[in-house]
Amino acid sequence: MAALSDQAPGPGRVPGRGPESDPGTGSGADSGSGTDSGSETDTGSGLLPAVRTRATRTRTRGAAAVLLAPFFVLFAAATLAPIVYALWLSFFKQHVSGLGFGGPPTSVFAGLGNYLDVLKDPAYRDGFLNVALFAVIYVPLMLVGSLGVALLLDSTLAKAKRFFQLSLFLPHVVPGIIAAIVWLYLYTPGVSPVVSALQSGGISFDVGSPWVAVPSLVNVALWEVLGYNVVIFYAALQAIPREVLEASLIDGASELRTAWSIKLPSIRASVGLVGLFTAIGVLQLFQEPLQLNQVFPAVIGTQWTPNLYGYVAAFKNSNYGYASAGSIMLAVVCGLLSFGVTRLSNPWRQS
Repeated sequence: MAALSDQAPGPGRVPGRGPESDPGTGSGADSGSGTDSGSETDTGSGLLPAVRTRATRTRTRGAAAVLLAPFFVLFAAATLAPIVYALWLSFFKQHVSGLGFGGPPTSVFAGLGNYLDVLKDPAYRDGFLNVALFAVIYVPLMLVGSLGVALLLDSTLAKAKRFFQLSLFLPHVVPGIIAAIVWLYLYTPGVSPVVSALQSGGISFDVGSPWVAVPSLVNVALWEVLGYNVVIFYAALQAIPREVLEASLIDGASELRTAWSIKLPSIRASVGLVGLFTAIGVLQLFQEPLQLNQVFPAVIGTQWTPNLYGYVAAFKNSNYGYASAGSIMLAVVCGLLSFGVTRLSNPWRQS
């Protein structure tokens, strides 16, 4: 009986469990408290990395803002401020009282009057026609010429590639005004050895002919920019996986077939980029016709391009309202042309 009473469960006793497993004992309490403290530690350790990540992001953004601040300050001072000031000037005209003896001219608000007057001026409209004529000759020659030279440099038959890359790129390093002066010398009859050699060979060189003046201007622009575009195309060609080109040659494709079927489709994005730069550069044509006007004054006038029109209006006629209005409209045309070229080239790149 005593043995049975010892084995019977008593108050607070759970059958099959010893005193050490009693939830009321110290060990059970310690076990529960250990679980609670562990959960608090896990929660704290989860919050600490989040706080550290947030602090790291804040420091990274602050460092980026400090490093980018000089660029944005210079961009605002050198680009945004002149645009805003030109837009402001385009709404005002210079008014002179009497016959010009009533004191200095005063600025009068004209609204869109300057824009309408510039659009009515045939010299401004003819400038866009001249640029279009220039583009018809220049853009195809630029794209085909630079693509052809880049493909030749990328072919397996090309030798001394680095030398030819440097030689083609060097004219781009020469400032545009210096290049125009050099070609001005080469185009001047009686001074240029090239013109003298052509004339001695029985080849007539009529400087004042439109069939000579515009192609001569195109030649100057090609000489300056062709090497730059060759470098862009050559870099894009070098990015094509070599195993693809090797597989094409193993299959028996010729260099011409490989260039047409593999290389050209692979660099469509670069072709679209160069086409966009070329279109914008054509509308910004300035220093080449400014210098060649001394040789071809009858064909390339002082207002031959929209940029030259603004230059003459501002610095020769002191009509800053006209010049600003013409410049703003030229910027709008450049923006629309860039948008159009981008939209046309995107489906081509994705096809």
